[in-house]
Amino acid sequence: MDQELNTQASRTVLVRIRAALPALRPSERSVAELVLADPSRAAMLSIGDLAEQGGTSTTSVVRFYKKVGYRGYSELRLDLARETARESSASNAPAAIYEDINPSDSLQDIVSKIAFNETMSIADTAQVLDVDKLASAVEVISRSRKIDIFGVGAGGLVGQDLQQKLHRIGLTSFNWPEVHVALTSAALLDGAGVAVGISHSGTTVDTVDFLKAGKEAGATTVAITNHADSPLGRTADIVLSTAARETPFRPGAMGSRIAQMMVVDCLFVGVAQHSYEASISALRKTHAAVQGRKLPRGHGLA
Repeated sequence: MDQELNTQASRTVLVRIRAALPALRPSERSVAELVLADPSRAAMLSIGDLAEQGGTSTTSVVRFYKKVGYRGYSELRLDLARETARESSASNAPAAIYEDINPSDSLQDIVSKIAFNETMSIADTAQVLDVDKLASAVEVISRSRKIDIFGVGAGGLVGQDLQQKLHRIGLTSFNWPEVHVALTSAALLDGAGVAVGISHSGTTVDTVDFLKAGKEAGATTVAITNHADSPLGRTADIVLSTAARETPFRPGAMGSRIAQMMVVDCLFVGVAQHSYEASISALRKTHAAVQGRKLPRGHGLA
């Protein structure tokens, strides 16, 4: 049992550090970013060396590891070593693949690094996604009168995908591309409605305000975010957590999107399964409706 708990803790160490970033002080955040940039190297550093390379004090390092759930620095180092070894072994990935994209990388290096990080974002999200909360979101969306969805930038693209999926199985859903129309629609929701806000950071003001408006109107609110302890997460009735990986060259718009799309797919399939026969019928009808818009196989364009 102890071994199982240790394995669970080591598998989530990097996820927990990423999730804690918005709530950390600047000095603690510099330590967290140093660890995330090269966790295998960080696992080999003494607490003094880590503090020095992070440009901060050992006190800040102590505060950092306590905020991500560790009683001692040795426990953090051990979990970092375990997790980086596990990831490298599972993906047969060299240590260099953890590094950010740099000017000397070949296109093959870029492909390998992006594929590794996006694969691990999906695996990490599967690890942290609370199935009970997912079930609650499935339940409220399945019986809702209307679903309003809003996100900014990449979150808006993910919201559009969720809206199209729900629309295809006959649910009344809207993805609002602009904050004013999103707020006015959210204000008209009621206890039979659901407001879904999508934000990687959980600090996007427009998305937080949208969810607050839906909540004040009486709707159930759902957040899809990388940071549950964020303004968006604290506003929502149900938080569906992602575990996207970021680096300076691969910002949240890349890492967050693949993780959020996974959550959207799980949410959609759960909702469709909730009314299986009706969903299958709707999917067949919508599929048939667009079949005539495709060119026949073997048809060449002049």
